[in-house]
Amino acid sequence: MAMPASGEINISPLHRVDLAPESDFLLSLGKRVRQLRNRRGMTRKMMAQEADVSERHLAQLEVGEGNVSIVLLRRITAALHVSLAELFAPESEESVEKRLLLRFLERLPANRREDAVLRLMRDFGGEEKARRNRVALIGLRGAGKSTLGARLSKEMKIPFIELDAEIEKEAGMPLAEIFSFYGQSGYREIEKRTLKRVLNEFPQVILSVGGGVVSEKETYDFLMSNCYTIWIKAQPEEHMARVIAQGDFRAMAGNDQAMEDLRRILDSREPLYRQADMCLDTSGSSIEESFAKLKAAWQANQE
Repeated sequence: MAMPASGEINISPLHRVDLAPESDFLLSLGKRVRQLRNRRGMTRKMMAQEADVSERHLAQLEVGEGNVSIVLLRRITAALHVSLAELFAPESEESVEKRLLLRFLERLPANRREDAVLRLMRDFGGEEKARRNRVALIGLRGAGKSTLGARLSKEMKIPFIELDAEIEKEAGMPLAEIFSFYGQSGYREIEKRTLKRVLNEFPQVILSVGGGVVSEKETYDFLMSNCYTIWIKAQPEEHMARVIAQGDFRAMAGNDQAMEDLRRILDSREPLYRQADMCLDTSGSSIEESFAKLKAAWQANQE
């Protein structure tokens, strides 16, 4: 190799090491970890304890500055209850099958779409009718799921079940103790098992489900496949006011930034809540007004 007059070696651009992709990768990984943690409603301190890593190390990871080992990633995925593949995979709000189906329907002439819908109803109508006989109310605490679900149950003479209460029966202990003994990942396993049991026992039911169910893809997919899901939505301030009025501080105890945490969790989960069959916004509405909306949705769902 010829040496330039200056004594420096010229390096071809093909041989230069570009560190930017590594930096981008770490930033993307940190963002994904932070997003998954927020969806599960976990503070950084809770996450660090669950994964058995230092809070400082976790903080560095989430801002893209962590020198991450595979062992650390295994602990983090265990705490988040996701696989390594899910941690690195880009998130997609819709499956390939759903996108293809929508694209196919969009390309059909208007007069053929009705025929396509009738064929789908003929082939899958039985399963769809069974699914619509089970209504699942999802959303954060304070949205009004229990109040509205109980009223609809009474009027329509259909069983109303709060999944949290069934989980406590299944485990034989209060929710707080379940989290203490089994951690969040253990709780999610009990939640999934209990949900399957309840839906197997009740062909027609109104179900109130904990807000964190959407962070568990397998459980949430199972719920949406077997129930007509309704996202009961409210503004963060209303969520907080209603929770305080109920005297329920389970997720807020000792947290001086409760409202900030609530906004963060809601923002993180909103794309998942929007996958529900419908959204019922109770913001600024009285119980009577919200119930009227829910009743109308129920009646439309049964047609």
